[in-house]
Amino acid sequence: MSEPRWLSEAELRTWITFVEATHLLERRLEHQLQTDGGLSHAQYDVLTTLSATPGQRMRMTELAGRTVVSKSGLTYQVSRLERAGLVRRESCATDERGVVAVLTEAGQRLLDKIAPGHVDTVRDYLIDLMTAEERAVLERVMSAVRERVRREDHP
Repeated sequence: MSEPRWLSEAELRTWITFVEATHLLERRLEHQLQTDGGLSHAQYDVLTTLSATPGQRMRMTELAGRTVVSKSGLTYQVSRLERAGLVRRESCATDERGVVAVLTEAGQRLLDKIAPGHVDTVRDYLIDLMTAEERAVLERVMSAVRERVRREDHP
């Protein structure tokens, strides 16, 4: 086994800062969504993904991939959203084994209520702290990370 490529002091500072910042930002977003709408960030992602889809509906397997959550994790979140009347499940018209998640009117109303606060939080704690050039660099870096992980998760 080869010797690990240990992080330099500068690289370690970058890594620690990234981990701390992402955890703190996630906590801030969770707090805002819970306070404004009683939702977790994962549930908000499900609702916004459905809202942006034609017919506000999507097969559960596709929704799991789009929201970057496991199939069992999505089933859990959709069950909670369904109990709250924000989403409903229907049989897939083209595949009798398939299930489709559908955003309800109540779900859209809740999104309309809490989305402005969510956008304000994202702006206050991330977007407005960067220049356009810094945002472009962050997007490139995080896109590369996302693609690398997805490639390895789904060869």
